[in-house]
Amino acid sequence: MMNRVWAAGTLVVLLAVLAVVAWQMIPWHRPPAPRADQLAALEQLPADQVARGRAFHAELRPGSYASMLLTLIVALVVGLTPLGAWLVTQAGRPFGGHWLAQAVLGGFAVVLVTEVVTLPLAAWRHTIVVRYGISTQSWGAWTIDLLKSFAVGAVIGGLALAGFYTVTHFAPRWWWAIGAAGAAGLVVLLSFVLPVVVEPVFNKFTPMADGPLRTELIELAARDGVPVKDVLVADASRRTRAVNAYVSGLGPTRRIVVYDTMLKEAEPAEVVSVAAHELGHAKDGDVLTGTILGALGTAAAVIALFLLGSWQWLLARAGVDTISEPRAIGLLLAVATLAGLTAGPAQAFVSRRIEARADEHALVLTGDPATFEAMQRRLGTVNLSDPDPPAWEHAMFASHPSTVERMAAARAFARGAR
Repeated sequence: MMNRVWAAGTLVVLLAVLAVVAWQMIPWHRPPAPRADQLAALEQLPADQVARGRAFHAELRPGSYASMLLTLIVALVVGLTPLGAWLVTQAGRPFGGHWLAQAVLGGFAVVLVTEVVTLPLAAWRHTIVVRYGISTQSWGAWTIDLLKSFAVGAVIGGLALAGFYTVTHFAPRWWWAIGAAGAAGLVVLLSFVLPVVVEPVFNKFTPMADGPLRTELIELAARDGVPVKDVLVADASRRTRAVNAYVSGLGPTRRIVVYDTMLKEAEPAEVVSVAAHELGHAKDGDVLTGTILGALGTAAAVIALFLLGSWQWLLARAGVDTISEPRAIGLLLAVATLAGLTAGPAQAFVSRRIEARADEHALVLTGDPATFEAMQRRLGTVNLSDPDPPAWEHAMFASHPSTVERMAAARAFARGAR
């Protein structure tokens, strides 16, 4: 009982710190882009491109929602019935049922069930993006990328499961404290490691050739007080025609990355505008904020799982004795899936606020709202965005302001700058 009291108290403190960090670091109150400007921007977009973007998303929508629903159903079936415990037991049987084999191989087995069930929907999505000309991948290249994704997830997930269940095995009373600290540390570590270790698995990065654009991007970062290690070009064209650029990494690993498709499709000034937006994320510490919030949230989740483990009805449904045993991996997946779906709209709301602040940063840094608006128009056209999606869908799932919202923000900035 006392152990649960300590866990509950720690959880309250973590949630309080999480709330304070979120309140201080997230731009909750952003002036909305004027709707009149949004409608005016929409009218100026080519009607055929708007129709094509909307048709594209209309075709994607059924598969996306079906995938979400199927993922939830599989997670609940695996987690709230003895099926998950059985899968983990069978996975560990060749190794004498050793707890570490159950933890790692059982985790693979449980996740693999979900991946296999939803694979046809992923393939369906690929046929659509190829037909609309967004994807340039053959089925062979698509399959290779899929296998790479599975492999990366297996390595990271396997290490996380092995670490977690090693702690629960050797510290059965205090695993919640050690596990919370370890989970938070893993989130921080991945923030530094993923850009330099995982990203090259999927793309080849080469330094941008010396020239006016590279010089301007380096000078832009220096003027913004956000030094970057390098400016790289990603070979995105090997899988997509979409255009983008981003700033990746923290501290010594930070670099500006530009898609080769963007160098082909966009004007140099538009590339600078996108880079200015991404530098805004670095300037305002958005990656660091996300890392801190992720670390705190993950630590809180581990403690919440510990407290949830006292709910005997839940354990009985899953056919396990304790939530800290490997046979409860299916139950953990069910809880994580439910938590992710529930928190999704809130995360999308926060992301849109952060992206809107980065847009404002780009406008201030470049002082060029016309190019910013042209850049948003090009991004929306080439990437086949729905420039003005249904309000409910935008609120639930959109991580960025819509195309017309961003164009309207540029127009409002231009009026204020005059």
